[in-house]
Amino acid sequence: MLETSFPDIEVVGECASVAESVARLREKPDEADLIFMDVELSDGECFEIFRQVTVKKPVVMTTAYDSYAVKAFEAGSIDYLLKPIDASALKRAVERCRQFSTGDLDVEKILGAISRKDSGHGYKERYLVQFNDRIVPVKADEIAFFYSEDKNNHVVTHGGAVYIVDSTMDSLITGLDPERFFRISRSCIFSKDAVECVTKLIGGRLRVTPKVRISTNLGPAPDLTVSRSRADDFLAWLGN
Repeated sequence: MLETSFPDIEVVGECASVAESVARLREKPDEADLIFMDVELSDGECFEIFRQVTVKKPVVMTTAYDSYAVKAFEAGSIDYLLKPIDASALKRAVERCRQFSTGDLDVEKILGAISRKDSGHGYKERYLVQFNDRIVPVKADEIAFFYSEDKNNHVVTHGGAVYIVDSTMDSLITGLDPERFFRISRSCIFSKDAVECVTKLIGGRLRVTPKVRISTNLGPAPDLTVSRSRADDFLAWLGN
């Protein structure tokens, strides 16, 4: 697919293992202008390559890897392809790497992502929710907040959709990235991206106004009050 889509690209070599890749990069660090790396190699994951040798060329990962690694690749001027690879995605990755000119990858971000994965700190990226007789997958990026009402837990998306989610608040918060989500009370978990403003209330509590508006046809508005004991932590989280 690569040579067919890009006749001007020449494949100068292939490596099947971490050891072989490290040896080749040490011997010929400037041989290639672009490197494609599969996550799973014959003797381990390709991330070990970054620990053993300096990689100066742009890298495209071919992977179905977790979101932390994907974000790190993007932040470090790298790209990724999710399998199965299609031609349009391949073109995007190659064109992006053609523009890469800074000379050094942000390896610290890559290794930081690997460390989070290795330590088991991966977070859920999607939830299965109920809508009438259907089950709908909702990505964590689409979630504005969760709230409890009438013995059910609900999820509200940034687009204003409301679904029932079959999980407790305790289990929901443990699966969410704490940099992006905060439990403002026992009955509500809020996304940082969903906060429009915060109002101070008597007694040290705070009221959160969401960017999204929920239809009044869905019942009473959820209580979006930050408890006094959590107010300082909430403001510190919101400011980071």
